[in-house]
Amino acid sequence: MREFVVEADGGSRGNPGPAGYGSVVRDAATGETLTEAAEYIGVATNNVAEYRGLLAGLRAAHRLDPSATVHVRMDSKLVVEQMSGRWKIRHPDMKPLAMQAARVFPPDRVTYEWIPRDRNKHADRLANEAMDAGARGEQWTEPASAPTAEVAAQAASPAEPTAPPAAPTAPPAEPTAPPGDARSGAAKAREALARGRDRAGTPAGGEAAEADADVRAARTVASPGWAPADMGAPATFVLLRHGETPLTPQKRFSGSGGSDPSLSAVGREQAERAAAALARRGTIQHVVASPLARTRETAGIVAERLGLEVGVDDGLRETDFGAWEGLTFAEVRERHPDDLNAWLADPEAQPTGGGESFAATATRIAATRDKLTAAYAGRTVLLVTHVTPIKTFVRLALGAPPESLFRMELSAASLSAVAYYADGNASVRLFNDTSHLR
Repeated sequence: MREFVVEADGGSRGNPGPAGYGSVVRDAATGETLTEAAEYIGVATNNVAEYRGLLAGLRAAHRLDPSATVHVRMDSKLVVEQMSGRWKIRHPDMKPLAMQAARVFPPDRVTYEWIPRDRNKHADRLANEAMDAGARGEQWTEPASAPTAEVAAQAASPAEPTAPPAAPTAPPAEPTAPPGDARSGAAKAREALARGRDRAGTPAGGEAAEADADVRAARTVASPGWAPADMGAPATFVLLRHGETPLTPQKRFSGSGGSDPSLSAVGREQAERAAAALARRGTIQHVVASPLARTRETAGIVAERLGLEVGVDDGLRETDFGAWEGLTFAEVRERHPDDLNAWLADPEAQPTGGGESFAATATRIAATRDKLTAAYAGRTVLLVTHVTPIKTFVRLALGAPPESLFRMELSAASLSAVAYYADGNASVRLFNDTSHLR
């Protein structure tokens, strides 16, 4: 059995700030460098970048030999201790990354070792090269020198197609990302677009260009390194916020623990316009909604127009805002100033009266995402949900810090989309402007 050594690192210039990772896979017997990976990942924390480096290194090793054993060496004490099972993982940004890393290889074939930073210079250099490239508005690319014979041989062999997994009751196994092949990125994009049209049908009328853009955004994604990725059709979630309720224009907290209002007349009109726009695009294959009244009503209007049934998933419900339900921000500031300040500063803080923290919401959404991506691999699904879940889907896909939730605004009946690929990466597309529904 072969043995690889994976060295990984990540960094953030600001913590959180512009971040990147680097990873190296070596042959344990010879010390030969087999492959490198690095990527600029946008704004993230040091720890998130370190986990992304670990994940990239493990996946690179898996592509070389899925039956190998792996010894991971990192200068992050946190990641080494957490992945070894000695420290608990509490941060919502790192839990899903750690779960993905743990599934790449069977746990009994991976060991972890902490090393000083000066013994992790190769991965550290790659992480800094990735951040430097990001500062120039670019992505890291592997140096022009030819890859090793082993990596080149893999790239020349087309991957066998992987059948989409069935819907699991437990977290899905880590999918194997096929190696790249010799076709150009443009050729792959054209083929991916053709696959999308065959699956979803050819859009009609003036929406054709927009629907084509949807398919391209969902089915093509650039990968770091020397070869483009070709991982097949992703699970694509089109995220629709429900239409207005009587509480929406008053900007009152309206979560899963409040009065559960229905749509207003304006909200029903917004849902009708969303339904018409989605019908013209012709890409939605399933509809799943939060169990709350306003989302089920919105989903029902859309699904009727599309000729689809509505599924309900409790994981898509809005955050429970406790005693703040039905209040405006100003009223909460006046009545519960200390609790509000803590909530704004700490994702672990709960609203007054035992509501749900943003950290708990993120854990719930990550679990729901993993379940739905496994159940709907290669499909396009409309998820009708709420402000906090949609922001959380986007935040997790971008690897953004928890405070980014306060920097996003979602209009009623607005649309966003996230595509999830076989290697765990995601591509985000934002609409968030109800004017396109008129």
